[in-house]
Amino acid sequence: MASLKFLRNRISSVKSTQKITKAMKMVAAAKLRKAQQNAENARPYSEKLNSIILNLKNSVTDMDSAPKLLVGNQKSETHLCVVLSSDRGLCGGFNTNICRKAKLFFEKVLGEGKNLKIIVVGSKANDQLKRKYNQFIIDRISLKDEKVVSFSKAQEITDKILNLFTRNEFDICTLFYNQFKSVIS
Repeated sequence: MASLKFLRNRISSVKSTQKITKAMKMVAAAKLRKAQQNAENARPYSEKLNSIILNLKNSVTDMDSAPKLLVGNQKSETHLCVVLSSDRGLCGGFNTNICRKAKLFFEKVLGEGKNLKIIVVGSKANDQLKRKYNQFIIDRISLKDEKVVSFSKAQEITDKILNLFTRNEFDICTLFYNQFKSVIS
């Protein structure tokens, strides 16, 4: 039978572990609330920007004089796909769902005999896509060093896409990303 001193030490150890676990839960909850608030605060800007771009596109009457970025080049031979994922795991189906949708789209594009180019943002998508689609990946962007993705990092990715567009290296660009709905979903 275990000694009384051993049992006291064991009980003390369990209580200490419970306190640490409770503190970790509180920190995680605070971080989650902050991330949720940031996502919800950005949503109106995203929706408004999307509506502005659609209104601009719909208001174009003269395709010849309109900016090329707004009307495109009227072809659909080369598809650029930008797959946005995380650099860390332990987030359920977050990365897997993005990659699954992207793979279905890739197969459709390749099945139609069209060209495919892929830019991968985040190491988790790169890990899942490089096995089968490595020959189509033209750029890999890691965000491991970024604690929070800054505007300048997003601008860097945008500039890469715009440079490819101005050099006529793709006709259609498709983004694959998750949209925040709620903590539960």
